[in-house]
Amino acid sequence: MSESSLNEIEAKIRNAKSISAERKNELLQLLGTLKSQVEELSKTDNEHAHSIAGFAELSAHEATRTQQNPRLLQHSLDGLRSSVEGFEESHPQLVQIVHNISNRLANLGF
Repeated sequence: MSESSLNEIEAKIRNAKSISAERKNELLQLLGTLKSQVEELSKTDNEHAHSIAGFAELSAHEATRTQQNPRLLQHSLDGLRSSVEGFEESHPQLVQIVHNISNRLANLGF
């Protein structure tokens, strides 16, 4: 698993000036759940876990940019959502948390 990718996301969220404290707390809680789910997946499919973490990092980067590019944000979120396709049966909580994070990042309203 790419622990550093998930730590990068946490830092980006904590340091984002334009995200309210309430939204930061929501995202950080979701991130904690994502970390545990990706860690669990990495035991059986490390390569896929790394992809999910990477797309999550890219999505957080695009969502927290000062001058956001909606097209790049959408592209990164699509990649994040796609990264968990096929895991609905084996890792339903992972799929759910990725969709929750994607939706929250998409709705930050920059």
